[in-house]
Amino acid sequence: MVYRTQFPPEFAFGVSAAAYQTEGAYNQDGKGPSIWDDFCHRNRRRWRGESGATACDFYNRYPQDLALMAQMGIGNFRTSVAWSRVLPEGSGPVNQAGLDYYDRLVDTCLARGITPWLTLYHWDLPLALERKGGWANRAVLPAFERFAEVVARRLGDRVRHWMVLNEPMVFAGAGYFLGFHAPGRRGFGSFLPAAHHATMAMGVGGRVLRACLPAGARIGTTFSQAWVEPYGTDDRHNQAAMRAEVILNRFFLEPVLGLGYPLEHTPVLQKIYKYHLAGDEGLLPFDFDFLGMQLYTREVVRHSFWTPYAKAKIVHPAKRGVPHTVMGWEVYPEALYQMLHRWHAHYGIKRIVVTENGAAFPDQLQAGRVNDPERTAYLQSHLAQLQRAVAAGAPVEGYFVWTFTDNFEWAHRFAPRFGLVYTDYATQERIVKDSGHWYAGFLAGA
Repeated sequence: MVYRTQFPPEFAFGVSAAAYQTEGAYNQDGKGPSIWDDFCHRNRRRWRGESGATACDFYNRYPQDLALMAQMGIGNFRTSVAWSRVLPEGSGPVNQAGLDYYDRLVDTCLARGITPWLTLYHWDLPLALERKGGWANRAVLPAFERFAEVVARRLGDRVRHWMVLNEPMVFAGAGYFLGFHAPGRRGFGSFLPAAHHATMAMGVGGRVLRACLPAGARIGTTFSQAWVEPYGTDDRHNQAAMRAEVILNRFFLEPVLGLGYPLEHTPVLQKIYKYHLAGDEGLLPFDFDFLGMQLYTREVVRHSFWTPYAKAKIVHPAKRGVPHTVMGWEVYPEALYQMLHRWHAHYGIKRIVVTENGAAFPDQLQAGRVNDPERTAYLQSHLAQLQRAVAAGAPVEGYFVWTFTDNFEWAHRFAPRFGLVYTDYATQERIVKDSGHWYAGFLAGA
């Protein structure tokens, strides 16, 4: 069993969420459409109308949700700013009503004793920018620069913790290469420019925040990570695992650290230099105050001749007979320790925050209660590995559970439930799950 007292008193425990997944109010108070509004609309028949148009209605219900959060003793809340709520066209005129909402949200957090952590971009690009090429068009960078400046100047007097991007590998890969996330584009011709511009955006956003925020503000960005292992000892599987490691973990992280794009195992990615301009190499690195690690699982990888480019395939945990969540992700707590150790020992990253970790299980509401022992066990085991990493010297300063309330889980819609709090989407009632009661007790030192 792991206890709160095993961590430093100043260690930041909290929960994470995202604007599109929770806010709803997709066209309220001057908000413009995002790529996810459009993507859900285009898939409305196949998805049976499910979308983030209402989601958890957090835009209107945030006072009650924050009151519940405070009641549970959760002192840190990470969420994102909806770009098209602030700048409906992506750039141009500011929607003051949108900024006013984030003013109220921040003020309510502070009044409740909750520290806000804001992510500038969590995948909801304004549709107006996508119609001009989106992340595949370099013009997205000055637009993002303006967005960052507008938000920082309005909220920077009260928000101390900032993140630039959320998981660039996911929104560039799933949205611009595989096409199962918004905006639904496919192929290397979209992915490579989108990837380069997203990597550039981390430095762009970091420099804007540094210039606009007062001394003492802490600026970070977040990366999805997974512990990667080969399927057996065959050298073909080892090589496949190395390629998967580049794609899943290193491709966006290493340029920010000043190491350039890791291309030694994936020569096809060298085509990214087609989208470089003179001086880009010097603009990719940025000295962030912390880096956010978002880790859920381990991936076991085998050689696959038929898989384009990577020649690698993830072996599903069900085929390996190991425990997994409803997302098909293996429950492997040691992955968190291993990746934290790598970031510290291999990269020398000086300050780390685990900005997402959690699990979706088949929760059932019965007699007003959600008994979810699998989630509680998942959190306990991952916190034990976190404590192990801290004790071994990893410079971890915080841990955020994904997520507070069940919400709209992107292309999986409402089926997976990650929350500590159950959301009844028909009534918007909130019910604290047993795992939420456990987390509240953990935070209280019980």
